[in-house]
Amino acid sequence: MTPDDLSAALFDLILPLAESHREGSSAEIRREDVVLERPKNRDHGDWASNVAMKLAKRLGTNPREFAAQLAASLADVPGVATAEVAGPGFINVRLDAAAAGALAKKIVDEADAYGRNESQAGRAINLEFVSANPTGPLHIGHTRWAALGDSIARVLKASGANVASEYYINDAGSQMDTFGASVLAAIQGKPTPEGGYPGAYIAELGRQVLELKPDLAELPDDEALAAARELAYKLQLAEIEKSLASFNVHFDVWFSERTLHAKNPETGTSPIDDAVERLRAQGHVFDEDDAVWVRTTDFGDDKDRVIRRGNSIYTYFAADAAYYLSKSDRGFEHKIYLLGADHHGYVHRLKALAGAAGDNPDTDIEILIGQLVSVNGAKLSKRAGNIIELDDLQAWIGTDALRYSLARYPADSPLTLDPEQLKKRSNDNPVFYVQYAHARTRSVARNAEAAGVDRSAFAPELLAHETESALLGALQEFPRIVAQAAELREPHRIARYIEEVAGLYHRWYDNCRVIPLGDEPIGDVHRSRLWLNDATGQVIRNGLDLLGVTAPDRM
Repeated sequence: MTPDDLSAALFDLILPLAESHREGSSAEIRREDVVLERPKNRDHGDWASNVAMKLAKRLGTNPREFAAQLAASLADVPGVATAEVAGPGFINVRLDAAAAGALAKKIVDEADAYGRNESQAGRAINLEFVSANPTGPLHIGHTRWAALGDSIARVLKASGANVASEYYINDAGSQMDTFGASVLAAIQGKPTPEGGYPGAYIAELGRQVLELKPDLAELPDDEALAAARELAYKLQLAEIEKSLASFNVHFDVWFSERTLHAKNPETGTSPIDDAVERLRAQGHVFDEDDAVWVRTTDFGDDKDRVIRRGNSIYTYFAADAAYYLSKSDRGFEHKIYLLGADHHGYVHRLKALAGAAGDNPDTDIEILIGQLVSVNGAKLSKRAGNIIELDDLQAWIGTDALRYSLARYPADSPLTLDPEQLKKRSNDNPVFYVQYAHARTRSVARNAEAAGVDRSAFAPELLAHETESALLGALQEFPRIVAQAAELREPHRIARYIEEVAGLYHRWYDNCRVIPLGDEPIGDVHRSRLWLNDATGQVIRNGLDLLGVTAPDRM
């Protein structure tokens, strides 16, 4: 019996009881009112619910008396061993061993699908993260947003949402000219221009550009600058994509800012031009002091925003507006932006933009601000000179340890990583602890096969040891944890959960043998434990996959 099965059974019992109360009505009871939690003290049972206390006032009855009625009816539900009332009206439920143990087969049968749910079904979500300027390598800050953003996308998809993970390429504006000038100066053996990009990576880009266009030195200055800029841009963007791929991060969409400035040959207007007029049609654009403004103060912004200056040059806000509208045009009613710690000022601006576009700022747009991350003992990049590169971090710490550690904490908490700790093969290292638990499940399965223990029989009622009850109780939670991580955009909940499962599995391993000792014959209890062993490995594997981390078979 799964938590959903038990919750549904409890809901079905509540409806007729609600009807029996003079002031009650089944129409007032909703399925979401029935919430189950695992008691911290396992002596209190497998599941607990406060539904009687939640509904008693609404139904005009005493919560403990209502709980007693529910418990009496619940005790007759197949799969429920006991249902007892505690305190002012809590209902503690204990499942019989067969009902609890049946979960092991369900998990193995569902395999990779176990944990997936439909809590976000029907939602079309655009999730933008990283979006670093294509003028240099990805650094430690981008690393955290990459890990978090990709994990958020994974849990949303696992919960039924239609998600597009998107990288916004800031490939327009003066920074691209500065980047091109820096590369050209390196090719020509000249000093880096004032305000330009330093670092050995610029010289390396220059070398690659010259390989692709050997006649660059013969071109007029403006043509040489344009060629250096475009070729270096493509090379740098390819390196960014390669770094992310090696970090197990893949984007569904790479969106170029340049497309927002490009004129439509038929209309003669760009998406930015069109965006201004669309906002004007919504009634939130006005002209003042020869400039065009958006009245974002109507939606909580601290000041109105200039979208086009008096000299007819668009501001960055204009590109933001066109980009936001493009997401709506592509069918994404919900937009999530994962931004760095220095982007707090964007929160009101983007929400006001959503309102000006006719959307609901409270429901249609979400801005997550990630805090800074540092690494003990990290050295600045030899290539870039002033940053810690993603590629260097991966080579030093390892992709799995890095991704797991970055996803293990909420986005809004500052984080300092200890590489030496993350490289330890000990239980003090969370990623090793979890991966080792998975590897142990695979080792048990291999040894069981060699000893002749298979899954040819399954007797869930035999999974009655206290460590088995605790482990099965945790495994039942996985679909709810995934749904919660998706709803709250908090993949760290997955990490903390599989650490708990790993701990419960290690305790079970110490107490319950899958392979008989000595001359003990192989029995159904051993075969049933193999099902539980394999189910645990499947849950840990599914959880690690949601974090973009591998589940090794051997360690």
